[in-house]
Amino acid sequence: MSPGRKSDAGGDPSGGGRRPAGARRGPGRPRPKSDRQQEQARQDKAPPPPGVAARKLAVEALVRIDEEGAYANLVLPKLLDRSALDERDRHFATELVYGTTRMRRACDWLIDRFVMQELDPPTRALLRVGAYQLVFLETPAHAGVSTMVDAAPRKVSGLVNAVLRRVAQADNTWPDEGTRLSYPAWIIDLLTRDLGADDAVAALEAMNHAAAATERADGYTQDLASQWVADAVPAVAGDVVLDVCAAPGGKATRIAGTTKGATVVAADVRPSRAGLIRHNVDRLELRDQVVVISADGTRPPLRPGSLDHVLVDAPCSGLGALRRRPDARWRISADDVTALAALQLDLVDAAIALVRPGGTLTYSVCTVSDAETLQVDRHLATRWPSAAAMPAVEGSSWDVHAVPHGRGYRLLPQAADTDGMYLLQLRV
Repeated sequence: MSPGRKSDAGGDPSGGGRRPAGARRGPGRPRPKSDRQQEQARQDKAPPPPGVAARKLAVEALVRIDEEGAYANLVLPKLLDRSALDERDRHFATELVYGTTRMRRACDWLIDRFVMQELDPPTRALLRVGAYQLVFLETPAHAGVSTMVDAAPRKVSGLVNAVLRRVAQADNTWPDEGTRLSYPAWIIDLLTRDLGADDAVAALEAMNHAAAATERADGYTQDLASQWVADAVPAVAGDVVLDVCAAPGGKATRIAGTTKGATVVAADVRPSRAGLIRHNVDRLELRDQVVVISADGTRPPLRPGSLDHVLVDAPCSGLGALRRRPDARWRISADDVTALAALQLDLVDAAIALVRPGGTLTYSVCTVSDAETLQVDRHLATRWPSAAAMPAVEGSSWDVHAVPHGRGYRLLPQAADTDGMYLLQLRV
């Protein structure tokens, strides 16, 4: 080799030679990634397969629902709208979110037997979704486990794999009815007391299935039981009807749409909710029949004895509508039932005073608890003894599917695959 000429092995920065053993790479010179690392980086950046993407979206929604208090029916549509999921995977993600939320207590029991550490919310959500698929959707173990592992961050993929494989192989015999049904203990106790054990279990089981979407002839989607409440209001042409707690407007528009010539005043205490009623009234082209106002139902700005019919579809615990509100069972408490029952008494007292002699008061709630049904009936019987209870119209849905409860009628969710409802009607 000629003197003064650098060898190719001398580490010239412009060449490809090796560094002497033990020498350090200079600053700003990152170590080249291996082929395997480069492939992993490409996979990390690539969008996940559709089935994995649906599961990831479901996990994100569950974390927001469980940890941030988001409502399932509000957060899920937003996540779906910004996703690239096709229609099939959108339905699948919805099933995972709603189903896993309903069966949260059961899913936690399925996984907690095999977890020996504290789980952060995203990891718990991953395991809940996996357990829901394996046990309630009966997804084959190889598919149910592998897709959840693919949806998991690498740092917890081993844990997800190990726990879900144990769930798939275990004897999943439920330890008690509360865990099997997946409700808080207080709801099970309350409905068992108020309905009896058999009807309570049947109602709770019925509300663990997704609600069917029922579309009216005018295109508005509304549960049949709510339609039956509106249909029970005996309005005719020329009558003025007040719907005290009308938002989002389903019952008010049903009354107006099926009773040509009647005027419906649709009220709600919150201006934003009144705006939602206006939107639905405009969409259904009922502006000539429905007048929307923002008003407090306990202090309505209307003249006593001035209305033909008043409907009080009161705020309630929603214990009859838990199938369509999957997160409600974890959101409400026994104290809420007590507070809502007190509000319901104030609402019916204010409402009945607005009814002209010979007119009617209709009280309804999408719950089946005695505190929000029988207690209201007894209060009205004591406070307004001259108001006579009205029987269900013979052959009507209330006559066919509901059972007498006090002077009103209780419709259980298992009776006709509807929300659980209560209806009481008085002629003033």
